Amino acid sequence: MIALIKPALPWFHPATLVATWFGSGLLSKAPGTWGSLAALPFAWAIAWIGGPWLLAAAVVAVFIVGLWASHVYAKALGAADPGCVVVDEVAGQWLALLPVALAGAYYPLAFIAFRFFDILKPWPVSWLDKRVKGAFGIMADDIMAGLYGAAVTFAALRAVESFTE
Repeated sequence: MIALIKPALPWFHPATLVATWFGSGLLSKAPGTWGSLAALPFAWAIAWIGGPWLLAAAVVAVFIVGLWASHVYAKALGAADPGCVVVDEVAGQWLALLPVALAGAYYPLAFIAFRFFDILKPWPVSWLDKRVKGAFGIMADDIMAGLYGAAVTFAALRAVESFTE
């Protein structure tokens, strides 16, 4: 059974809602994966409303708001980069989804690609994770993992398109 971790701030504090992505990061097992999964329906809705350009704007917006929320929440928790802060996974996951924003069938591929790079942390993801501190450090490594995920997703989409032409 997966238990919920008690939040560092009240449940309905804006920093709690954003930093833990509405509580998904408070699940005790694999919070980053839960945060990435919780990001998917939001990405689909945003892309459905405004296409990939609106999703790209949402990546920027969630990154900026995530800087504030992760700073406030990590400070309240007394930790440098707490696992329950998953707004960084949301930004990275949405970035990985950009090439397939309106192609829901490819969302699992983008999800797996992002999680792969977020977990394994190839350079420069690992460099950012170890060297950049504070809220920017929390967010930056996942943006880089999202860029890697987007590249893999884009390449897979192009490969499929080339075979179906």
